[in-house]
Amino acid sequence: MPEGDTIHRAARTLHRALAGRVVTGFTSVFPHLTRIDETAPLAGRIVEGVEARGKHVLIRFSGDLVLRTHMRMHGSWHIYRPGERWQRPRHEMRIAIETAGMHAIGFNVPDAELATTAALDRDETFRQLGPDLLAEPPAIDEAVARLRARAHMEIADALLDQTALAGIGNIYKSETLFVARINPWRPVSEIAEEQLRAIVTTAARLMRASVQTSAGSMTAAYAGSRNTTGRADPSARLWVYGRAGKPCRRCGTLISSRKQGPNARWTYWCERCQEAG
Repeated sequence: MPEGDTIHRAARTLHRALAGRVVTGFTSVFPHLTRIDETAPLAGRIVEGVEARGKHVLIRFSGDLVLRTHMRMHGSWHIYRPGERWQRPRHEMRIAIETAGMHAIGFNVPDAELATTAALDRDETFRQLGPDLLAEPPAIDEAVARLRARAHMEIADALLDQTALAGIGNIYKSETLFVARINPWRPVSEIAEEQLRAIVTTAARLMRASVQTSAGSMTAAYAGSRNTTGRADPSARLWVYGRAGKPCRRCGTLISSRKQGPNARWTYWCERCQEAG
């Protein structure tokens, strides 16, 4: 599933390509979108802007209409010039927004809706979202308080709870806890306040670095690679994620991995650098 930094890069790329342009065509395989387009056509509207909120992309059109999409596991937005060959097969297209100079194509997007701003603000999905660590400025205090309220949860699971803080996924969960030297299996109740703050600020720093250093692409909105180690070597960009059985970059201990939580998400950690207790 795309994480918050990926969604913010996608939103930034879409904004650069579409903002200020007039929609010349709209196509979707979703009947609930095409019904709205039939009664309140998108063609002729101006794309006012594109933004990310947690793991959601919001494309705002003039006349107070917003397209909200969530990528889940396999969805993505691509940008193409008219006539340019798509990088994904046509049968994977779910949404197409056309302007005179750019086309935005949503491939395998599983979750999409068109709504007014007020309707989105009333939506429980957004009302329950925790603070977005890529917002400006990030609401660090609120994020810490929301984590503290999940005292019974293991910290790795709490970081994935989008009602605690929005945007963190499995990669940043493991990378953040390694950098902060916190064992992923510790209950939140056993973590000191200053440690929780360090976890939140570390997550925000790592995700922001990914967004700021990635120039993005006008062809595929998900271009860019993560680097949590700060190293130039492409094979050494992550501390622990996906490195089970390989030596820790700090101490040489073999990286451990195990499925965790009700959704059985993989967690990676160093048992020496992130000792329990």
